[in-house]
Amino acid sequence: MSSTSRPDDRLASVFRFATELVAWIATPWAVASRSVPLAVLSVVVLIGLPTLLSTPGDKRNVIVAVPGPVTIALVLVQLAAAVVAAWVAWPAFAAVPVTVLAAITVVLELPRWRWLASR
Repeated sequence: MSSTSRPDDRLASVFRFATELVAWIATPWAVASRSVPLAVLSVVVLIGLPTLLSTPGDKRNVIVAVPGPVTIALVLVQLAAAVVAAWVAWPAFAAVPVTVLAAITVVLELPRWRWLASR
């Protein structure tokens, strides 16, 4: 694989999307008791920023092009939101699998992140 070809990340994408779903559900759940507007804002940010900002070559449709490290940071925000919100909002028997899911996602994302870091 050359340094310019995007790595096959189909398996990583499944885990990344599962973690994003958890973040989209757990984050507003965790903050809704404090502020409903903040809960709504969290969903808008967690869904909106990765939709709006992407690295050319990583997605088919790029609305606003950003360097690869920004895309990596957006994924890390999603992962952190999923884990932290799960521990805040849910009992340990639900938060532990989310933490494991996020850890697996990080490992599977490493080839893509190396590629993105060079963009």
